[in-house]
Amino acid sequence: MASQHKTTMERTAGQDAVELLKADHHRVAKLFAEFGALKEDGSDAAKSALVAQICQELTVHTAIEEEIFYPAVRKAIEDDDLMDEALVEHAGAKELIAQLQAAHPDEDLYDAKVTVLAEQIEHHVEEEEGSMFPQAKGSGIDTLSLGAALLKRKAELLADSNTPRLMTASANADDVTGQNSGNHSNHSGAVKPRRASALRKSGRRPAANKSASKKKSSIKSR
Repeated sequence: MASQHKTTMERTAGQDAVELLKADHHRVAKLFAEFGALKEDGSDAAKSALVAQICQELTVHTAIEEEIFYPAVRKAIEDDDLMDEALVEHAGAKELIAQLQAAHPDEDLYDAKVTVLAEQIEHHVEEEEGSMFPQAKGSGIDTLSLGAALLKRKAELLADSNTPRLMTASANADDVTGQNSGNHSNHSGAVKPRRASALRKSGRRPAANKSASKKKSSIKSR
C-alpha cells in the first residue's frame, strides 16, 4: 500500500507544471555544461549533436510556456511587467537558436553564440524560478491541471515534423565528413555543405564559372 501511495505521489509531482518546467531547466543546464566541456577540443560532430538537442529542448519548452503556462499565470498573478519581460527574453533566445540551427561548428562565433544563449537562459531561469514560479504557486492556480496540459502539448510538439529534430552523433559525423549529403534536408539542425567555403579558402571558382569565362575570352578573340 505504501509503495502504491509513493508511486501515485511521484506521478502527481511529475505532472505539476512548475516541477515539470524546473526539470526542463535542469536538463538544458546540463546540456550547456556538456557543451562547455567540448569547447576546447570537442569534435564538430559532437558539438553539432549537442546543440541540436539544446535547440529542440528550448524550442519545445518556450512553446509550451507561451501557449499554456504564461497565459494562465498572467491572469493569476497580475504582474504584466514580469510576464512581458519573459516573452522578450524568449524572443532573444529564439533568435540565437535560429542562428545556431543554420550554422556549422567550425564557423566564427559559433561557440560564442552557444555561450551567450546559455547565459541568457540562465538569467531567464533565475527570473522564473525566483519570482514567477513562487507567485504562480502562491496564487492558488491548479498547477496539476496545467502540468497535464503541458505534458500533452509537449508530446504533440515532439511528434510534429516542424519541431527541430534531434540528430544522432553518427548522423552529424556523416554531415561533417560530407557523407550521406542527401539526408541534410531531413534535419532542421543539419549542417550545411561546406564546398562553397572550401572553394573560397582555396581561391578556386566552381567549374560552371570557369566554363563561362572561357566562353567570354573566345568571343573577345573573334
